[in-house]
Amino acid sequence: MTDYLTFTRKERIGILTIVVFIVLIWILPQVFKSPGSQIPPGDSSWIKELTSLQHKEHDSGSVAAADDESLNQHSSNQRGKERLNEAVAELFYFDPNNLSVDGWKKLGIREKTINIIHNYLTKGGHFEKPDDLKKIYGVHPADFDRLRPYIQILTKNATSVTDKFNVEFIKRSSQAGNKKYDLVEINTADTAAFVALPGIGSKLAARIINFRDKLGGFYSIDQVGETYGLADSTFQKIKTWLKLETISLEKININAATKDEMKSHPYLKWTLANAIVEYRNQHGRFSSVEDLKNVGAITEEILAKIKPYISLE
Repeated sequence: MTDYLTFTRKERIGILTIVVFIVLIWILPQVFKSPGSQIPPGDSSWIKELTSLQHKEHDSGSVAAADDESLNQHSSNQRGKERLNEAVAELFYFDPNNLSVDGWKKLGIREKTINIIHNYLTKGGHFEKPDDLKKIYGVHPADFDRLRPYIQILTKNATSVTDKFNVEFIKRSSQAGNKKYDLVEINTADTAAFVALPGIGSKLAARIINFRDKLGGFYSIDQVGETYGLADSTFQKIKTWLKLETISLEKININAATKDEMKSHPYLKWTLANAIVEYRNQHGRFSSVEDLKNVGAITEEILAKIKPYISLE
């Protein structure tokens, strides 16, 4: 047993030699290593420099691509704006010879093109027919096709009542730049026709027709504005879309009508009805409508207002 736990002299020398050799292998590289060859553990500047160089190479290589992308984006934005202008555009009848700048904008025309049109008109230009508009630089074929059905060139000399009405209607439409509504004939329209106008509900429509019936018909578009509860701002909005083609008024015979019959008329009521009948009882029949001036309560203004509804028999 003792022989297995002991080493001979040669064995001890061999073990010692191996240990020394191992120690030398570990120590010598540390002793003879070059001082500048090791990167200090905490020094990361070389990493930063490498990253910076990589970024510069990437940036210089992508400048052209970025410029192209910016140009494409700008072009896309311009096309998008044009499409947006067309999408929100309103269509209405207009005369290109007197349409306002705001009116052109509401039609979806670009500001640059509007300036060209304005310069053309300022220098004495005139649109004689609808197709003349498409000759203006900047008016795209698509824009012209969209606007063509709504172009109304006004004649310089309006002779008939219809022509004069159309001239006034187109002018008001062009200046206002309003959305298109159907025209309403104020003496024949029903409530549905009035309700279709902007700002008119069923109650206001019924009041307009009730007022028309009590009057005996309208002889002027401005009379619609006298309807109870109809704000002037609302009336101005709908006035463009009102027309008067049929005038057939119910008249009151001032030589035969009673006070009660007269007072039901919105322009007479009790005060004037009573004064007219009392004057008639004292002075006899009226020989002309102008005789009403002799009635103390009736002024020139009142007479002009009620005259269309008065008859002598």
